[in-house]
Amino acid sequence: MTKILVIEDEAPIRDKIVTVLEYEKYDVIDAPNGRDGVVSAQKYHPDLIICDVLMPDMNGYGALAALRDDPDTSDIPVIFLTAAASRADMRKGMELGADDYITKPYTVEELLTAVRTRLERQETIKRAASGTGEASGNGKISEETAGS
Repeated sequence: MTKILVIEDEAPIRDKIVTVLEYEKYDVIDAPNGRDGVVSAQKYHPDLIICDVLMPDMNGYGALAALRDDPDTSDIPVIFLTAAASRADMRKGMELGADDYITKPYTVEELLTAVRTRLERQETIKRAASGTGEASGNGKISEETAGS
């Protein structure tokens, strides 16, 4: 089962995200701040991380930097889901290595589309790296290798 780590300090928002993802049959782990989120990522090695930016203790940028510095977590896709919506905030997140940046308020469909897209992209990369598929320039498995 696909594991997703949700790092969000506001319990009602975290609970809503967890509920939506569990309804979609994802195995969900949650953490209330960036520091606990990094520890959970190192312990559980999720397939994807959804992370807030504005949190006490360690913010999302600090968490992402720590994840990218650790070889065991550096390749886990990270989606920022945050109220930090300025162009500078988005730019900073992407420069640190975020895979997507969704601003609050968001729709459930927007979140699920981003999750599916990132998971599909990660699977394509893994297949290409393992030699079981060949990634084409559009991020999809080429038709020649998809049937093999």
